[in-house]
Formats: sequence, C-alpha cells, structure tokens
Amino acid sequence: MGGRLRATVNCDMGEGFSLYTIGDDAALMRTIHLANIACGFHASDFSIMDRTVQLAKTHGVRVGAHPSLPDRQGFGRREMAMEADELTACLVYQIGALSGFLQHHGVPLNHIKPHGAIYGQTARDLTLARAAVRTCVTFKVPLMGLAGTMHQRAAQEAGVPFIAEWFADLDYSEEGKLLITKKHTPVTLSEVRKRVDVLLETRQITTVGGLLPLGDDVEEVSICCHSDTPDAVQIAECVKAMVDGSNARINMVP
Repeated sequence: MGGRLRATVNCDMGEGFSLYTIGDDAALMRTIHLANIACGFHASDFSIMDRTVQLAKTHGVRVGAHPSLPDRQGFGRREMAMEADELTACLVYQIGALSGFLQHHGVPLNHIKPHGAIYGQTARDLTLARAAVRTCVTFKVPLMGLAGTMHQRAAQEAGVPFIAEWFADLDYSEEGKLLITKKHTPVTLSEVRKRVDVLLETRQITTVGGLLPLGDDVEEVSICCHSDTPDAVQIAECVKAMVDGSNARINMVP
C-alpha cells in the first residue's frame, strides 16, 4: 500500500445514433487504454456499435460494455425505478448485443461499466449493485465502478474483480459522491492536471470541499474522460500523458 497510484485511462464511446455523433471517437481512441462502448439503450445503434468495436480493435484498446437504463431521450442520465431482476435482464440484453459484435471482430469483453443514472443508483443501492454484478458473473468479466461504494462491496461479495474508477472531468461532493449531470460543463486543462496529479501522487480525490482518500485497498485506478465533455480530446491527451509518465516511474522503482 502507499506510493504512487498505477492508472489507466478510459472513455465512454460510440454514443452517437444514426447520422448523429457525440464526441470524436476516432481521435479519442488513439489516446485511451479502455473504451466503454454504449449498448443501445442511451445511445448507439447496430452500425455505430460495429464501427466502434472495429475502431477499438485497430488501436489495441480494450473494450468494456457500457449499458444503461432504457432512456435514450434523457441519454441515460435520468433515474428510473427498476426491480433488481428487471435490471439484470436489462443489462444482459444490452451486453449480449455488444458481445455479438465483439465475437464478430474477435475482440474479448474486458469489463462492464454501467452508464449514467444507473451508475449512481447502483453505487448507492446494494440490491441494485448486486443485480449489476450478476451480469459480470454471467459474462465473466470485472465490474468498473466507484471505490468504497456498493459497486465495490457487491463485486467483492460475488468474487468479481473490481476496477476502481475516478472521473477527471466531473465534480465530487464534499462527501466524495460523484455529481452526475445530464450535460457536462467545461473544465480547464489546468484543473484536470491538478486533480490527476493529486490522485496519482497522494491517492486523494478532489472534491468541492477539499480532499478525500480514494480508498485504502485501491492499488490501481482507471481515470474516465467523457467524450461529450467540452475539449474532450485535449483532456484525454493530457490525462494519458500524465498516466503513462506516472506508470513509467512506478516501473522504474526496483
């Protein structure tokens, strides 16, 4: 425990629909380690899903499923009441669609990361978190989520590997809760650099009220840069450079 924190960079991808695009997936895919690909319920369709998987394969980016509540109009960022069994079925349905394209292109599924409102709901509600983790058991992959929340607890209960995630372009409340917004507000590169540096150097997250520890049992984190945040490509490039430099220093330690 202690010392510099090892990290990867992830991004939510394939979030357009039909002729409409959100984010520069082609540019972003060149500067991330993990891609969370939308599965159709908040964004994407069969053509976009197919192209995004191909793009990830071309750039050697590991692919995760990014399923959501069935809320395309609200981009999956509006909360919805759903029973646990219904949620599991909802997520399996979407991940199954992405898995077909992954199999078609010979790409393995790397992880599952719920999207938007259901990400927040499963972080707070253990019953819903367990419903999400059941999909990880089904597809035999890790869960990506927030450290110290029901995400991590449900994964540990089920013996499912857990990928701790932190967001470079979103704010955290004084209590350390992620503030999920329907539309992402701009964040400066200087602020991103400061937040990432604090995280990697001290293992603390920057909140609106100060600093809080990420978690004592977290040795690696995946930093998310959203494709729909203003200046997303520049933010991702900045974070990727910082992460790669930090990981290189860790590897140099005997």
